[in-house]
Amino acid sequence: MTAQFEEKPLFGGAITGTIPQGWLDASDIRQVPNHQEIFLSPTTLSNLIIEINEYVPKQQALRTLSSAPESLSQAGAAAHVGAEAEGVAAALYHLRDLCDEGDTMDIINPPHPVQLKHFTAVNNLSAFTGIVKYTTPKKQRSATAGINALGREDSAQQQTSFTSIDGDVSGGRDTASSSTTGPWRSSYSSHFLLVRLPEKETDILVFVNVPHDEFDLQGDPRALAREEAIASGLLEKFVEVLEVKNWDLFG
Repeated sequence: MTAQFEEKPLFGGAITGTIPQGWLDASDIRQVPNHQEIFLSPTTLSNLIIEINEYVPKQQALRTLSSAPESLSQAGAAAHVGAEAEGVAAALYHLRDLCDEGDTMDIINPPHPVQLKHFTAVNNLSAFTGIVKYTTPKKQRSATAGINALGREDSAQQQTSFTSIDGDVSGGRDTASSSTTGPWRSSYSSHFLLVRLPEKETDILVFVNVPHDEFDLQGDPRALAREEAIASGLLEKFVEVLEVKNWDLFG
């Protein structure tokens, strides 16, 4: 069944975005930082995170390419020059910032430019979208692990996780992964959109995260494929409807 999306006011109505019908506002469950909006699937562990971040300057972004493994550098720079290369590098900067020690990030669909329907008159704006897959080693999970401002869990092992990778939004909901001991690996795909607003010194980030563990445990690759299709459709809808209604949001 094709997912249905609905427009959604974000950040007090300053931005218009979209969510799948029936997804839950995480702020109804726990406190969400002011620079974020988080929505959760009611049936899976997938989640949507929208963030207002500081603009990554050119030199800082390009250093990401020079310091990244060769595969990241090639994926980011091979097909782009000038401002596009800078934007791709900024996307990789934000994506790598989500990695902790021991994590790996595989580029499934390299960052590439897209046109935003409602931003055609905005000077110097650029936008990039793509897909990456994160894999993180898991040693011991606790259902009471806290979640930090990026929607990720704080732990002694510095594990990478978005809000619902183990379903622990409120710190009390167990899943198979939250009680597992011993080494294993967990992975999730992240469909992302980066909107660069240099004149506002702002980067808008949209992540649709699909944890793979629940589908792997079920042995249901078709269900995972359907979930990935929902994530792709959601990002496409964001590109179509994303609009800033109140530019004072950025100061």
